Amino acid sequence: MKYLRIFFLLLVFQTGIAQVRNEYKISFDNAAHHEALIEATFTNLESGTISLRMSRTSPGRYALHEFSKNVYDVKITDGKGKSVMVTRPNPHQWDVSGHDGTILLSYRLFADRADGTYSQVNDSYALLNIPATFMYIPTLKERPVQLTVVVKPGHNWKISTQLIPLGGNSYLAPNLQYFMDSPILTGNHIVKEFKVPSRGTEYTIKLALQHQGTEEEADQYFEQIKKIVEQEKAVFGDFPNFDYGEYTFLACYMPISSRDGMEHRNSTVLTSTKSLAEGGMKGNIGTVSHEFFHAWNVERIRPQSLEPFDFEKANMSGELWFAEGFTSYYTNLILCRAGILTQEEYINSLNKTYNYVWNSPGRNFFNPIEMSQQAPLVDAATSVDPVNRSNTFISYYSYGSMLGLALDLSLRSHKEGLNLDDYMKLLWAKYGKNETPYTTENLLFTLREYAGESFADNFFKSYIYNSHAPDFKKLLATVAIYLKTDVKTPYFGARITFDKNDFATIADYTRIGTPAYDARLEKGDIILSINNATFSTPEQFDEVLKKHKPGKRITVTYRRLGEERKTILRLATNPTVTLTPYSKPSEKALLQRENWLKAK
Repeated sequence: MKYLRIFFLLLVFQTGIAQVRNEYKISFDNAAHHEALIEATFTNLESGTISLRMSRTSPGRYALHEFSKNVYDVKITDGKGKSVMVTRPNPHQWDVSGHDGTILLSYRLFADRADGTYSQVNDSYALLNIPATFMYIPTLKERPVQLTVVVKPGHNWKISTQLIPLGGNSYLAPNLQYFMDSPILTGNHIVKEFKVPSRGTEYTIKLALQHQGTEEEADQYFEQIKKIVEQEKAVFGDFPNFDYGEYTFLACYMPISSRDGMEHRNSTVLTSTKSLAEGGMKGNIGTVSHEFFHAWNVERIRPQSLEPFDFEKANMSGELWFAEGFTSYYTNLILCRAGILTQEEYINSLNKTYNYVWNSPGRNFFNPIEMSQQAPLVDAATSVDPVNRSNTFISYYSYGSMLGLALDLSLRSHKEGLNLDDYMKLLWAKYGKNETPYTTENLLFTLREYAGESFADNFFKSYIYNSHAPDFKKLLATVAIYLKTDVKTPYFGARITFDKNDFATIADYTRIGTPAYDARLEKGDIILSINNATFSTPEQFDEVLKKHKPGKRITVTYRRLGEERKTILRLATNPTVTLTPYSKPSEKALLQRENWLKAK
């Protein structure tokens, strides 16, 4: 997103020139019951009908969320407090006519979910995501927005946000897009900061931390953040131009939070139930790494399909395999380079994602671009009907992460001196610094420029426009890692759980290509026996299976909808692989691994 009026607006405020603004006030007198009171004044309106709306989605989230469901006690008058005509053409819109050029608005908001999308209000703190909180007038999208946050006397609540401070708990956004992109944490939280040099200036990096821990824990956590900041800057070569000289991590690590992270232009929301003392020191830091990387990749190296973000409909993009997926690839890689993960821990962290992606049947149906386009259906989206996603969908976060790994190792083995970091630097120079939105074709053309036409065309044709699997055995060998397989343990191909009656039940929809799927077994089937051998515990089930070798046919007796049935199932070898470092690597491969994983 571009905010070309920012410096003009700052000049206006400094010189005192009056400018029409949309003004909001939020207060928390009923915070104990998760309620906020929002008041707004819209002036200098054109005659005729004015539409007030609640957003249906939120920047960085691609599905619909219908925030109007948490709004009530709506009161709308003209500037003199007189009644106006209000109609509701749909659940998220209030059409106002009969006003006098001014609309006064007030309403109550119920807010009790702390994450990167919704808002949470209680008598200890408030985490506010703007689209989930404030009504707006779409036709006034270019107006500055002024917000005043009213805190209870004696509470000593701080306010942390990327909005421009005006003094007196009032803040400014240059326009609607920036306002909607600017979350707020207010409460008695800890604030830490440090300075980073960039292109002859200095930026301030802040941590606003709402938690139930100690100052010492906050200090330790902030030291990790500093290392992440420096290693991510090394990938791109410099920092983004943070609009007002600051970037803020808004961290809410409270037991009533939900685990999430959400990037914004000059800040990010980080939420988790884990306290720093109880696993959060290491368990929460990956989200920090992921979201700060977005300050470059997605906030400024931005897909054309998401520019500008539309608050009234689902936002679909075919580039999320890169925007989210490559960011996911760097998430743990940065932790390794920063010394927060050891090299062994990093390599081990690849296992889950590797097996999830390359053993998924979803690649038979959609390539990475098409997987990305499903984001409005899966990104915190809700539905009540069962879906077959275990067979048809692979998360673009995970898929893109594996493609990032494949491209990085492919570049490093293709030609000395090539690597994914420098490809990202080139994208930053071409599309990020000047904030020119890109397309998938732009990613291809830039890779041609960086690594050659043949290399780039082959990678995109095979792995982006199609769903082939890279030769990871060969690629990982270049960094002294091999794929270890288990050829002895038989594979049934379904997750079995035991209920309170000791019945072995298939827990999930069976996956295409597994022995259970080919034997026409399905979710909810109760497995009674295997070759007449029965079992009543997971251990007994495994013991029965281990008596048979992979490749052997077994008779499975099962019950479906009260009817006893039999089927023949052919056991397979377990498709799960383990990425394992060589015990005696060559000096060349060890050097390649070191160059890949060491601090920059």
